Parts: sequence; C-alpha cells; structure tokens
Amino acid sequence: MTTHDGRLKAAFDAGVFVLKLCGDVRLTLCATLDNEAQRLADMPGLRTVIVDLREATNVDSTALGFLAKVALAVKGRLDHPPTIVVDHPDVRRMLDVMGFSRYFTLVHAPIAEPGGLAELPAVQADEEGLQERILEAHRILMRMNEHNREEFQPLVDLLEAQQQRNDS
Repeated sequence: MTTHDGRLKAAFDAGVFVLKLCGDVRLTLCATLDNEAQRLADMPGLRTVIVDLREATNVDSTALGFLAKVALAVKGRLDHPPTIVVDHPDVRRMLDVMGFSRYFTLVHAPIAEPGGLAELPAVQADEEGLQERILEAHRILMRMNEHNREEFQPLVDLLEAQQQRNDS
C-alpha cells in the first residue's frame, strides 16, 4: 500500500468518536464509511463526533456522501454538530463548495490524536452493492444544497437508469 492509498481509522473513548481519513479516500471505502455511519446512529454514550481529515489528500464525492450520512446519523443526538478537522486547502475548498458547513463545524486546528485509533478493516462490497452505495451517497449530497443537486443530478439519473436496466 502506498502512502496515497485511502485508509480509515477510528476510536471511541469517553463519549468521543474519532473517524480519521488518510490519503486518497475513494468509493472503494464507501462500504466501510457506511458501516461507521450506521454504527454511530445506534452508539450508546455518544457525545461528540470528530472527523479528522488532516491526512486526507483527496476525498471523492461518494466518500463525501457517506461523511454527510455520518452527520445525518447523529443529528438530534448530540449537543453540537460533528466537527471536521481539515488542513489541506483543496479538501477544505471542496467541503465549502459542497455545503458541509451546514452539517458540520469545520475547523483548522490541531487536535490530540486519541489513543486506541485503529485502522478499520475494509468492508467488501460486490458490484451491485457498490453501485447502490454510490447512488445513495450522491442522493445524500443532492439533499444538502442546490449546487450539489445541479452537480449530481445527471450522475444520479444515469445510475438510476442503469439500475432499472439491471433489474429488468
């Protein structure tokens, strides 16, 4: 694995859940991100969610959709929105354009890395499962704001048409 390959790490301690994305995070990790979002929705004792993007060099739109799903999974359960820590200017610009500041608190500040941060095993998805997750991620992004709806509507239309052909 090169240093540019995407990796996910996570830790949960004293009510604080940290999800760290490293390298080039792409749709191949969306099943793992989806599992974490679902896990957060039911996690007892959860008080704070921090997404650490300081080591992320790129986060594709499918992965961004599942980060948005993380925010939706904990909406109404926490005293404040999840926090995203981001240093890379291109990643920050992408988050700003996509409207993530409505769902997360975006900060450029050092945080202490928690002990017990462990790499998450990649969850494998077959081609059909991967396509369904790509579609779900982009539908989530489209609900975030008008810019995203305009940006991703053609892709969602294409994916839905492919899905209908496959189901026929």
